Amino acid sequence: MKVSYYPGCSLHATGREYDESVKAVSKALDIELNEIDDWSCCGASSAHMTNFKLSVALSARNIMAAEKNDWDVMVPCAACFNRFKSAQHYLNNDEALKAEIEGIIGKQYKGSVAVRNPIDIIYNDIGVDKLSKMVTRKLEGLKPVSYYGCLLLRPPEVCEFDDYENPVTMDRLMESLGAEPKRWSCKTDCCGGSLTLGKTEIVKRLVGRLMAMAREADANCIVTACPVCFANLDTRASEAAALPAFYFTELIALALGLKGSDAWFKMHNVNPGPLLSSLGLI
Repeated sequence: MKVSYYPGCSLHATGREYDESVKAVSKALDIELNEIDDWSCCGASSAHMTNFKLSVALSARNIMAAEKNDWDVMVPCAACFNRFKSAQHYLNNDEALKAEIEGIIGKQYKGSVAVRNPIDIIYNDIGVDKLSKMVTRKLEGLKPVSYYGCLLLRPPEVCEFDDYENPVTMDRLMESLGAEPKRWSCKTDCCGGSLTLGKTEIVKRLVGRLMAMAREADANCIVTACPVCFANLDTRASEAAALPAFYFTELIALALGLKGSDAWFKMHNVNPGPLLSSLGLI
């Protein structure tokens, strides 16, 4: 399976372990990633609050570049995914805006590629049965809560990703690895997003609540697919309340016995080593 790949800014910076684990897992699952040539920032998270047309044009430029090959576009970052899907939604439903954006960028928008998150591709194209058969180290004893955050799911008519109130795909992936995902009511609650820099106390309060609810659900870790959410979960909880956070691809790689997880886990602020060691997983 071939896909165009848009890493976005975070995966080349604070979310480097996400980028590396996505690439490792994709290679193991025979998903060929073709990084979009000369990709640029999608505008998350401030462009849409500053200038509407700029926010559409920034993502549209990357989508148009991906249309060179007409493959699905894998967008791991939830914020980038949301901006890409939003741009597509506007371009597909507003001919005047589409013409204006095409004039700004100097390219035609064909609407020929699907924007997809790796959760969607792995779950729907690879499948949990195949994934389960590839597991060499069952994640027994690992009890994650799946945290999707805001941007993968809302608005639902734009994102078209799982059930926007009770998403289950990440839970199913964790089950296929031998983990025991816990049910909780905070799957789609907000972590505070980019407020972490300007209004840190708000983010600490929101993340503190997420940690408390995860512990109440008897979880011993949190799994996510968003670099912004991961950064907040990994840095803004109090030391006493913090649970280890993982990118879902890190756990897939660990279960499949792929190289790299030791280096990725060392990038985490909350060390997952003690938990994984206690379960015999590393």
